Amino acid sequence: MAEKYPMAVVTRPGKIEMIETALPPLGAEDVKIKVKVTTICGSDLHIFKGMHPAAPLPVPVGHEIAGEVVEIGSAVTGLKAGDAVAVEPVINCGECHFCLRGQYHLCTDISFQYRVGQGGFTPYFVVNSRYAHKLPPGISFLAGALVEPLSVAVHAVKKANPQIGQQAAVFGAGAIGLYVLKLLRISGVEVFMVDINAFRLSWAEKLGAAAALYNLKGDANAEIYARTAGLGVDIAFEAVGLESTLVQSLQSLRKGGTAVLLGLFEQPYIKLPANIFVQKEINLQGSQGYNWDFQDSIALLAQGDVDLKSTITHEFSFDQVQQAFDQLVQPGNEMIKAAVIL
Repeated sequence: MAEKYPMAVVTRPGKIEMIETALPPLGAEDVKIKVKVTTICGSDLHIFKGMHPAAPLPVPVGHEIAGEVVEIGSAVTGLKAGDAVAVEPVINCGECHFCLRGQYHLCTDISFQYRVGQGGFTPYFVVNSRYAHKLPPGISFLAGALVEPLSVAVHAVKKANPQIGQQAAVFGAGAIGLYVLKLLRISGVEVFMVDINAFRLSWAEKLGAAAALYNLKGDANAEIYARTAGLGVDIAFEAVGLESTLVQSLQSLRKGGTAVLLGLFEQPYIKLPANIFVQKEINLQGSQGYNWDFQDSIALLAQGDVDLKSTITHEFSFDQVQQAFDQLVQPGNEMIKAAVIL
């Protein structure tokens, strides 16, 4: 009989229930993980609100996971019981045009564990061993859970191809935006951070932003242009998922600049100023998840180039998952990243 454990499931907008759920059977190439820490992502909040475009309710939540291997399948090599791992929650076919070219993030049948019934707010988790990334000694489970969002940021920054001495604007000072900021600073880029949450902007300043721009009136670009000799920035990142901030990110660019879109939009269609693409020869680059980026993120942590634990401003126990989500969706909350400790 399949083992069952309580798992956090959003059953209706704003409501999380702990539902006894059977673990997937342990395959020859799988590992069973004792979940130690799961952090809450912006896409989890979209699910919580019932607004995720690819995850209709009811659906489990949680995909930023770190834990300890407790059992391995018969064909697993490179991992053993007791190893600390970060989970890459992607699911792909391995056989399509894109997977065969190493672009598994573009798989024609791509999915994620939570979309097929296995969320991260649960005591145990089963995953293919190639997606259980071993954590180096000295990397805590708290930091390990943040490898997933860091990998999202790593992938987006790679898409932008930043150069030393460039200037960038990041719209959205949530966790992903702050990780983008950290990576850009490592790359020698001056960064202007834009948000409407004063608490998050204060964190942006701590993490090295050249300016933290309050954008409640939508006027941050005036300051950006004033700080860039009227030219605009080389790169802009949209990490909010709103039409207004995407338009602003495009308008913040200097001629020939690139905007990278990594925010999740709840609305399927938006309006953009089409002529700006021709007049300024700017580019809009999408960024989907991660693709061989977990390895680079773990290397950054091991080398001490990024310190993410400080961005976990709140910790909750397993029986406080509902409370954690309730607090995170409150406007103006003073939270960056929330972790659930199991």
